[in-house]
Amino acid sequence: MQEAKRVAKNTGFLYARMAITVFISLYSTRLILAALGVKDFGIFNVVGGAIAMLTFLNNAMSGASQRFMSYAEGEGSYEKQKSIFNVSIVLHSITAVLVVLLLELAGYFLFNGILIIPVDRIEAAELVFHFLVASTFFTIISVPYDAVINAHENMFLVAILGVIEAVIKLGIAFYITYSHSDKLVVYGLCMALLTILTLCLKQLYCRIKYDEVKINIKKYYDKKLFKEMTSFAGWSFLGSTSSMLSFYGQGLVLNMFFGTIVNAAQGIATQVGGQLSSFSGTMLKALNPIIAKSEGSGNRNLMFKATFIGSKVAFFLLMILSIPVIIEMPIIFKYWLKEVPEYTVIFCRLLLIKLLLDQINVNLTTLIAAVGDIKKYQIVVSIVYILPIIVASIAFKLRFPPYSIYIIFIIFSFIAGITNIYFSKKVANLPVNQFCKDVILKIVISFLISLSISALPLLIFEEGFIRLFIVCCTSFIISLLTIWLIGLTSIEKLYFGDFYKSIKANIRKGE
Repeated sequence: MQEAKRVAKNTGFLYARMAITVFISLYSTRLILAALGVKDFGIFNVVGGAIAMLTFLNNAMSGASQRFMSYAEGEGSYEKQKSIFNVSIVLHSITAVLVVLLLELAGYFLFNGILIIPVDRIEAAELVFHFLVASTFFTIISVPYDAVINAHENMFLVAILGVIEAVIKLGIAFYITYSHSDKLVVYGLCMALLTILTLCLKQLYCRIKYDEVKINIKKYYDKKLFKEMTSFAGWSFLGSTSSMLSFYGQGLVLNMFFGTIVNAAQGIATQVGGQLSSFSGTMLKALNPIIAKSEGSGNRNLMFKATFIGSKVAFFLLMILSIPVIIEMPIIFKYWLKEVPEYTVIFCRLLLIKLLLDQINVNLTTLIAAVGDIKKYQIVVSIVYILPIIVASIAFKLRFPPYSIYIIFIIFSFIAGITNIYFSKKVANLPVNQFCKDVILKIVISFLISLSISALPLLIFEEGFIRLFIVCCTSFIISLLTIWLIGLTSIEKLYFGDFYKSIKANIRKGE
C-alpha cells in the first residue's frame, strides 16, 4: 500500500508536467519546422540527432548508477550511497572525456564523405555538431546527479525542470522564427545551452538537498565498489551505446540513401513517437526505483509484481494514445503542420507499432539490471540493436523503399523481446508462463479488439474533423473497457483501486 501511495504521488507530478509540456513541445516543433524549412530541419535531425543519442546515453548510464543507489537504499546503507556517488563521479568524468574525443573523431569522417548535406550548409552543420559535442560533456558528468534524483524518487523536481525546459524551448522557437542570423546555427547553439542550463540546475539542487551528494573522492573511494561499478557501467555502456548508435544510425542510413528530405520525415516521426511514448515512460520513471529497491531488500516477489504491472500499464497507456493517431494520422498532420514531408505518415505509423512492441518487455530490462548479472545479456542485446542498421543498409542497396527500415526494426523488436524474456528467466527465475499468460496474451487481445472497433468509423464517415473526434472518443472508451475487462487480472484491479484511492487522498490533501 505504501508503494502504491508513493507511485501515485510521483506519477501525479509527472503527468502534471506532461499536461503542460506535451502541447508546448508539439507547437514548438511546428514553429521550428516552419522557421528552418524542410531542408535545414532535416539537416538538424541528422546532425543534431546527437541530442537523441545523448538522451539514450544519459538515460542508460543514469539507470546504471541509479541501480546501485536504489539497491543501497533498499539495503538501508547510507554510507555506501556516499561511496557510490563519489565512485560514479570518477567513472562518468573519465567517460565524458573519452566520449567527447570519440565524437570529434567520428565528426571528421561524418563530414568528409558519409553525410549527404548541401555544400552551402556544411559549415553550419559542423557548427551545430560541435555545439552538441560540448553539451555532451556536461550531460555525462551530470549522470550521478540524475541517479540520486531518481533513487530518491524526487519526481517533483523532474516535473518542474521539465516544464522549465519546455517553456524555454518554446521561447527558442519564437526567437529563431524572427531571427535574422543563420537559423540553423542559432537553433543548435540555443539547444546546447539549454542542455547545460538544466544540468547545472540539477547539480545545484542535489548539492543543497541531499547529504550523500558530497564530493570527497579521497574519503569515500572504495576500490571493490569501483571495480564492481566499472564492470556494471562498462557492460551497460556497451548496451546503451549500441542502442544509441542504432537509433542515430537510422537517420544516418536514410540520409546516405535518400537525403535530408527523408530525414525531416523521420524527425517528425521521432517527435510524435517520443511525445506519445513519454506518457508510458513517465509512469515507468516513478515505478522503476521500486524494482531495484525490492531486489536490494530481498523481496523478489514484489519485484515481479512491479515488473508485470509496469509492462502492462506502459503498453496500455501508449495504446490509448496511439490507436487514434495510427488511424487518423493524415488528418492530424494536416491540422498540425503547414508542410508535411513525404513518408511522414507511414514512418509515424510504423514507429508507433514498434514502440508498442517495446513496451511489452520494457521493465524486463530494469529487472535484469536490478539483479546485476548483465554481462552476457548486454553482449546479446548489443548485437540485436546493431543488426537492423546492417540489414536496412542491404535492403536500401536492393532498392527497398525508405519505410522498410521501420519494418526491419519491428522484426528485431520481436527478437529483442524474446531475448529479454530468456535472460529474465535465467538471472531472476522469471515465471515465463505467467508472464506470457498475464501480460503478453492479455495485451495482444486488448489491442486487437480496441484497434478493430476504433477503425469502424472509417467505413461510415468521410475524412474530416468530425470523424477524427468520433474515432478519438470511440478509441478511448473501447480501450478503457477492454483494458478493464480483458487486460487486467483481478489482483491488478485491486492494486489500481488502491492506486486510485491514493490519488484521491493526495488531491484532498492539496485542497
